[in-house]
Amino acid sequence: MIKEIIATNEAPQAIGPYSQAVRAADFIFCSGQIAMDPKTGELISGDIGAQTDRVLENLQAVLRAAGASLDHVVKCTVFLANMDDFAAMNEVYGRFFSKDPPARAAVEVSRLPKGVGVEIEAVAFVGKKS
Repeated sequence: MIKEIIATNEAPQAIGPYSQAVRAADFIFCSGQIAMDPKTGELISGDIGAQTDRVLENLQAVLRAAGASLDHVVKCTVFLANMDDFAAMNEVYGRFFSKDPPARAAVEVSRLPKGVGVEIEAVAFVGKKS
């Protein structure tokens, strides 16, 4: 099998024709997560810090479904609707990746799904070190 689709009810369901994550060989490619409550399917209320917290909890759930964790993440991409929110996002992000953080890019975009302030995608490596 070239790829394995990863899906869990512990993270928001895909809102389009994509998978929550895909495992390909030793890598897990996680689709962008937004601040949606997986139990209600509704966006959470709150500032960028609260949104970032929910996004990273959703990302953790997807990784758990793949048998991985945030410790396996080697690269994140953070999409912000407003770069002025960078410091607040970064403060929460740093709590989730406090030790050996992954490589990261953070970019401002003109719009995100459902009008959220932040979306984060990740790539995780689950193979063995050589």
